[in-house]
Amino acid sequence: MIESHPLPQLAIPVGDPAGIGPEVILKALNSPLLDGAAHIRVIGERSLFEAAYKHLQQQAGLDAVETLANPNDLDFLEVGLKLSPIPWGQASAETGAASFRCLSTAITGALEGRFDGIVTGPIAKSAWKAAGHHYPGQTEYLAERSQISEYGMFFFALSPYTGWQLRTLLATTHIPLSAVPGQLSPALLTMKVQLLKKTLQREFGIEQPRVAIAGLNPHSGEQGQLGREEIDWLIPWIREMRSQHPDMTLSDPIPPDTLWVGPGQAWYGPREKTVQPTTYDAYLALYHDQGLIPVKLMAFDRAVNTTIGLPFVRTSPDHGTAFDIAGKGIADPTSMIAAIQLAANLVRQRQQTQANL
Repeated sequence: MIESHPLPQLAIPVGDPAGIGPEVILKALNSPLLDGAAHIRVIGERSLFEAAYKHLQQQAGLDAVETLANPNDLDFLEVGLKLSPIPWGQASAETGAASFRCLSTAITGALEGRFDGIVTGPIAKSAWKAAGHHYPGQTEYLAERSQISEYGMFFFALSPYTGWQLRTLLATTHIPLSAVPGQLSPALLTMKVQLLKKTLQREFGIEQPRVAIAGLNPHSGEQGQLGREEIDWLIPWIREMRSQHPDMTLSDPIPPDTLWVGPGQAWYGPREKTVQPTTYDAYLALYHDQGLIPVKLMAFDRAVNTTIGLPFVRTSPDHGTAFDIAGKGIADPTSMIAAIQLAANLVRQRQQTQANL
């Protein structure tokens, strides 16, 4: 018997109102791809979105009926923002304070159980800093408010060519490259892999996940000739994890320059249709660009950033505020649509997994 559940309850904080957040939200919520996906509540002022709707229609020449959701048809949770007119493309302490307040309101609602998930609009870290909020990004604030120390930055994308699913977890995130070897450790990777396993099982229904582990050095160290991290601790750690998690397959460290050949073939389709690319259920990249260069190369306009380890679902489009095109009507909503779809699907999978316990 299939359990029935109410529609996922999702909150969408606007992000920085001077960026493309208002535009991609209005465009996404007009998409038939989201019909019946979830009940969505936009965190921000109705008047702000009414102003964006009129501006995009009049100044950018958009056919509002065809491209934009009418704010009168949307559900808003207003938080007292006072930004009129919208300062398109001009980040400031005021816009940073506005985006922070919207996100904070969404988190409160999720922690209180009023929202199953949050789909965050893009923010400007510089505007947050100008407003007195010193966080590396939304992820760290979400973790702090949720009172968790174990979390991860996970990226998902669905290939429009083959339907293959790309899933990538970053072991380290927004730190200098020179700091990566010092931050990587067996303890850190154990936490990340355990989070990844739980996510793949609970939210994607993959009971025995297969995970590819990237090497740190060129050629994964070339037996110690190009770096010793693989020999000294990474390979021994992988062997230990295999013994602790027999229901999960972990690769040996795969040289970073060949790790993404299989995913690329699976994403675009192999040249020879009889050849099956070598792929895994998920990929663990050891530092930011090692994971995000291939993700953005393959899926720049449709990748979704999700924070794993939170007590609620959080997704986000994998792009920034794009101040240079804000208010021009040319922002692509594909990633926002994908973020909303993924959030709704993850909530449903969590509900189904919980029902089966």
